[in-house]
Amino acid sequence: MFIRLITLVPLVLILALTSGYSQTFKIATISPEGSMWMQKMRDGARAVAEETQGRVKFKFYPGGVMGNDKAVLRKIRIGQLQGGAVPAGSLSSFFPANQIYSQPMKFKNMAEVDYIRQHMDDFIIEGLENAGFITFGLSGGGFAYIMSKAPIETVADLKERKVWIPDNDELSRDAVATFGISPIPLPLADVRTSLSSGLIDTVATSPVGAIVLQWHTQIRYVTNIPLIYLHAVLAIDKKRFKRISAADQETVSRIMTRAFKEIDRQNREDDQKAVAALKKQGIKFITPKGDDLALWLSTAGIASEKMVASGTLPKAAADRLDVLLAEFHKANGTKIQ
Repeated sequence: MFIRLITLVPLVLILALTSGYSQTFKIATISPEGSMWMQKMRDGARAVAEETQGRVKFKFYPGGVMGNDKAVLRKIRIGQLQGGAVPAGSLSSFFPANQIYSQPMKFKNMAEVDYIRQHMDDFIIEGLENAGFITFGLSGGGFAYIMSKAPIETVADLKERKVWIPDNDELSRDAVATFGISPIPLPLADVRTSLSSGLIDTVATSPVGAIVLQWHTQIRYVTNIPLIYLHAVLAIDKKRFKRISAADQETVSRIMTRAFKEIDRQNREDDQKAVAALKKQGIKFITPKGDDLALWLSTAGIASEKMVASGTLPKAAADRLDVLLAEFHKANGTKIQ
């Protein structure tokens, strides 16, 4: 009997190793239930569960029920969550160059963004992995624009407004300070009611974001200059991810990367539709021109320089982006404004 038990032990170990480690990844996100983001992520999660025969599952906590990005990261650190679908800037404390796309008014159009992303997305993904997070590609959220209750055409106009920034967002705080503004930091969940009460009267978000979060019901004007390019990631704690088998890691990466490519593509289509929807609602788009536009761009350039000088943004990454932008404009016979 003892000999039979001894011979069974290796078999048990082999079965345990080949069956794979089971894991349920608990993922928090501010994306509301029913949104395109949640639909695509849930589709990916179902495909993962099916292909891994239930060894790897995802449990999502949508709509910000787990708190803001800072709270989500804290819960990942203590193991209450294994990941989050978050704005990429939320991870800047782990990998500062992650916010390279967030320099104010650095991009003028999506053609520039597409060229830069071809060359720098992998750099960001690798940097986040080295910092302890597995991601599955970047999902672009389009451009954020200044949206307000009163028209904003000049930098001087902006100084008169009560401008919201996300709480605990040092990047946004430093950027708006360059424009001579003392912003009002608030959690994302408080923005709509604060717009309604008059505590704030100006926000910066994408057209899609304005509609999804219902902020469009409180604003009347959009300053038609791309402020910053937004992107987000699904980030999973690397240590937890590496506990599943290599085969299951490949499955999750392949399926969720495909899902995020679909999100990235759909976001662009939805962004164009959202612009049309805002205009249809009567929201006016104001496009600064001449000296007014020049001042916006020069002030934004100073903000980027300060980000590098303060160490908020690594110089090497910022220089690389500038070189790529110059290459793009040279190849297309255009000029950087």
